[in-house]
Formats: sequence, C-alpha cells, structure tokens
Amino acid sequence: MIQGIWAGPAQPGWKVSVAQDAPEDAPPAEPFAEADDRALVEASLAGRRDAFDVIVQRNQRQVYQLCYRFVGNHEDASDLAQDVFIRAYRGLAGFKGNAALATWLYRIAVNVCLNRANVKTPRLAALSAADHADHRIERADSRLMRGERAAEVRAAIARLPNKQRATLILRVYHDLPHDQIAGILGTSVGAVKANFFHALANLKKLMRTE
Repeated sequence: MIQGIWAGPAQPGWKVSVAQDAPEDAPPAEPFAEADDRALVEASLAGRRDAFDVIVQRNQRQVYQLCYRFVGNHEDASDLAQDVFIRAYRGLAGFKGNAALATWLYRIAVNVCLNRANVKTPRLAALSAADHADHRIERADSRLMRGERAAEVRAAIARLPNKQRATLILRVYHDLPHDQIAGILGTSVGAVKANFFHALANLKKLMRTE
C-alpha cells in the first residue's frame, strides 16, 4: 500500500511508505541517498520501502508539475500524481532500464493524464512537413506559453489533440529534448517535431478563435 501526504500547494511534500511484512533475514537499513536509479529499482523490488521513497522524492515535483499542466488545478493534479506513483510501484518489475527512470515515470504520467482527460478535442487541420522546418519558430512560439496570456494559453492547450498536447507540454514546460519526448510517447523524433509544430499552429488558431 502506498500512502501520500500533501504538504501544501506550492511543492509536493509526499511521504511514501510501502506497507508489507519484511523478511526475517532482512539486512540492516542502508542509506539510498546516493544510489543510482538501477540500484533503487533493484532494492525496491527486493522489498526495501525506503528505496522507493527515494524514487518518489527525486521525481515527485516533476511528476506533479506534468499532471498540473494537463488538468490545471491542484486537487486533480495531486490525485493524478499519486496514481502515477502507485502504478509505478506496481509495475516496477517492468522497468528494464532501457531509458532513464525519470523518462519511464513521465511515460506513466502522460498515460495516466490522457486516460483521465474528459475534454473533447476539436478536429484541426494538419500542417505539411515544410511548415515545421525552422527551429527559430519553435523558440519564438515557446515564449508565448510563458507570456501574459498564460491562462488563455492553458485553456487552448486543453483543447489540443492528445499527442499534440502531450508533446507541447513536455517540450515547452519541461524543456525536454525531442529524443526524450519520443521515448516517453513511444514515437519517432520526426513525429515529435511534427506534433509540436502542429500543436503550435493549432494553438494559434484556437487563440484567434477565442
């Protein structure tokens, strides 16, 4: 059982504990503060609840912020983030180490958020491949997300198709590179670039409409 305690709206402050009976021959407690991801996963699978605590402590802020970008309010984001770590703990044996643990957690978080989404996305026109070749456009439009119209931008982002929305959030708000986003979404780098620029163009259309 995993229990989460929220410590305030500004920063995730969970205390995660895994309730289970420890084996009689369990070794003495060892600090995991300096352990790498693989060691933490192996220790967690061996029943060391303090190792999974460290996994949560290292990743809770990023996971919560990602969930918040999808739902836009603290209560739902907190619930979703809690669900992410529950799913991560239950599926920890499926982590093969082919990607970073943070990337694996992001993948779970995106799936949890998209599965919970209730907003119907509109049919929006796609762009041609030639429309997303200039990276200067990406830098300029990324600044829009952090501008004075942030509330309107968030509302418009919620109306984007799922993959476009996920790509835009990961790229703009979390500053993840294209290759890492591709690993999270299970797609190619080319598809990530296309989705991102489609998202920017569709976002502009929605903003003009509203």
